[in-house]
Amino acid sequence: MRVAMYYNNKDVRIEEMPKPRIGPGELLVKVIASGICGSDVMEWYRIKKAPIVLGHEIAGEIVEVGDGVDKYKIGDRVFVSHHIPCNTCRYCLNGYHTVCDTLHTTNFDPGGFAEYLRAPQLNVDRGTFLLPDEVSFEEGSFVEPLGCVVRGQRMAGLEPGQSVLILGSGISGLLHLALARALGAGRIIATDINDYRLEAAKDFGADVALHAKEDIPARVREANDGRLADLVIICVGIVSVFSDALRCVERGGTVLFFAPTDPGVELPVPVNDFWRNGITLLPSYGAAGLDCIQAIELIRSRRLPVAKMITHRLPLEQTALGFKLVEEAKESIKVIIEPHRSS
Repeated sequence: MRVAMYYNNKDVRIEEMPKPRIGPGELLVKVIASGICGSDVMEWYRIKKAPIVLGHEIAGEIVEVGDGVDKYKIGDRVFVSHHIPCNTCRYCLNGYHTVCDTLHTTNFDPGGFAEYLRAPQLNVDRGTFLLPDEVSFEEGSFVEPLGCVVRGQRMAGLEPGQSVLILGSGISGLLHLALARALGAGRIIATDINDYRLEAAKDFGADVALHAKEDIPARVREANDGRLADLVIICVGIVSVFSDALRCVERGGTVLFFAPTDPGVELPVPVNDFWRNGITLLPSYGAAGLDCIQAIELIRSRRLPVAKMITHRLPLEQTALGFKLVEEAKESIKVIIEPHRSS
């Protein structure tokens, strides 16, 4: 079968490798749609494992079923999670599924930028979800990224009527924006350095879209009746953005660290001010089963217009172009690779 093999952000090659062979309890899935995630182009993180087949935002069709699998059949349309929590360790039992050791060591074989993948037994048991008839394959590729957003906002405790500031209007920022709007947030303000993405933020429901070079705290107060934001969501891994976030959160508010920085970066925090003002700093990583189930229902019920966020649908042969578009972050929002689409 054909795969897109990642060597670095500027070197993604179409190569041949054997189609995976499944064992008991496993599934072989024909990959129909596979989204390129912003983390796929975090070169400092990915290159240490190269060469590797990336891609974890997938939807596809089951073409082989291993012995002992009775919940799924050939022809089922599915989303498969790549990282799976054990659901039994002390972290999972306390609701912190995404720090589970099992979650950080599980994956499917190979990545989603391939014609087929093997879902191991644990992924079949706890990370495979049927797609409703109303959800297309390309919409199904949003289950994982939207699940991460669902988890982040649930942990942050977003309440109807609260003001939200989203720093960065790429795909994760727009998903946060659309979900906050669907959950009844009050004033929603988005930022970016890219005019194309600022227009996209307006299209997806931002009340105000600000260029990141502006005086963000002052503009937030101006747009939010003199107050800072109740929830600030960081969707860009740039240190200056993290610093802006700390200056933009209202008393009693929360800063959600949805994006990471480069390794080794330290962030000065005004501890005394935050102590007096009851500020919460909250990181969020990944998604677990409940988050994916909720994401599927949000997509099925058309609460979030995820299909409208797709700007590029590319065949496997053009995966390198897809990586270039995502890394450049200019006039693209969501890039989907369709491994069985003809050029």
